[in-house]
Amino acid sequence: MLQHSSSCSLRNSQLCLAESRKAQRLACHHQSRNNIVAKPIKWGSNLPLLRTRDLEPKKETRGLAVRCAAEGIERRMVIGAAAAAAAGETKVAVPERLKVVALVACVMCLCNADRVVMSVAIVPLADKYGWSSSFLGVVQSSFLWGYIFSSVIGGALVDKYGGKRVLAWGVALWSLATLLTPWAANHSTAALLAARAFFGLAEGVALPSMSILTSRWFPTHERASAVGISMAGFHLGNVVGLVLTPLMLSSTGISSPFILFSSIGLLWLSTWMHKVTSDPRDSPFVSKSELRLIQAGKTESPAGNGGKLPSLRFLLSKLPTWAIIVANITNNWGYFVLLSWMPVYFKTVFNVNLKQAAWFSAVPWGTMAVSGYIAGTASDRLIKAGYSLTLVRKIMQSIGFMGPGISLLCLNYANSPAAAAMLITAALSLSSFSQAGFLLNMHDIAPQYAGFLHGISNSAGTLAAIISTIGTGYFVERLGSFQAFLTVTAFLYFISTIFWNLCATGERVF
Repeated sequence: MLQHSSSCSLRNSQLCLAESRKAQRLACHHQSRNNIVAKPIKWGSNLPLLRTRDLEPKKETRGLAVRCAAEGIERRMVIGAAAAAAAGETKVAVPERLKVVALVACVMCLCNADRVVMSVAIVPLADKYGWSSSFLGVVQSSFLWGYIFSSVIGGALVDKYGGKRVLAWGVALWSLATLLTPWAANHSTAALLAARAFFGLAEGVALPSMSILTSRWFPTHERASAVGISMAGFHLGNVVGLVLTPLMLSSTGISSPFILFSSIGLLWLSTWMHKVTSDPRDSPFVSKSELRLIQAGKTESPAGNGGKLPSLRFLLSKLPTWAIIVANITNNWGYFVLLSWMPVYFKTVFNVNLKQAAWFSAVPWGTMAVSGYIAGTASDRLIKAGYSLTLVRKIMQSIGFMGPGISLLCLNYANSPAAAAMLITAALSLSSFSQAGFLLNMHDIAPQYAGFLHGISNSAGTLAAIISTIGTGYFVERLGSFQAFLTVTAFLYFISTIFWNLCATGERVF
């Protein structure tokens, strides 16, 4: 064998390299045993390329060294390419569906922050223009005038065109309305009400879009967690708005928070349009393995409805539909009372200033974000453990209504801002369990028409929110306290819990 190798000189090394792989491996093995090469080659190591002195063999075996060095370089190139491919796979380790839900959570945060700005700014505006408590309720509810109409329309549009485009248009329009709000307030009361109504009209598409996007991008056993993450962003928007707005109002004027949040909306929009699709099957970024996981984790792929909407009579003919509608009414009633009136509540009942009121009002929403995610995770685990969807939805919704009902009754007896903040925190934290109840149940009973059903139930809930927001103002003005209205709200929670457990189901109905 050595005689065969020594016959190859440097001048004919190219011919020698064409010899069979088997001969090369035998030659290299023989070479390493006789210590011909000074430094052994480690395949796939990060050592620098072989230097000239490392390849200096004995004179009679120069051709052998050239051949083995060439083979080593070739192998290093192959192994290096494989390592680079592996490194490339590591860079895209974050599942695409998590990126989508992160962007959805961010825009839901912005959605609620834009709402809350007015809840804080209305206090100095009321002092400036001398508005009564009853008129404060009218201004607070003006957002809902547009919101009630766009919920049904937005839900139908999401079913037909997908969540990406509908949500993008919504963000663009409500950011514009947010930017125009301080100008409208300075111009006239009518202009302010019109701007807020237009703002509500644009924001009505947010929740149906979020609901459809999470149902398309996540398997059934992960959907509650995805909604929990999205709604955590929604509730954190309250914290952001309630904390930043009073600071900016006192330092840079009324216009500054409106300008800030509208600018953030346009920044988010530029990322959204280039990174997200309405359906994971259309995404150029999702991997095949992730797509298989998403599709395999869905109990039933909804058949296309051809853009046709079911009749209202058809949808309203089933009790599970009414269970969702009543739950949405109750949830929005209590939610908007707390959202719109908490800064005023702390200022009126405990005589705290605007900044303190904002802090006391912000703490409960922060805990609500955490508890909503916990509710989603717990719901998914129960489903994985084999519990029926119907049972899981009923458990979560019962917690989401009984908890805040009891807390609001106890709130009537709070005698300090700290005690009131604790009870409101408990009410909102427990109410977030509704996210794993009626909010997910729309996709359970009507996967083809979930956006449309969401819009119908949300419109009914918005009407309830208008009544509760205005009604709170009249109750406070005529009775001089929040106590009576908190009691009414608590009993509404209890009645809705009973109705939900009697009529709701996790099975597909439509």
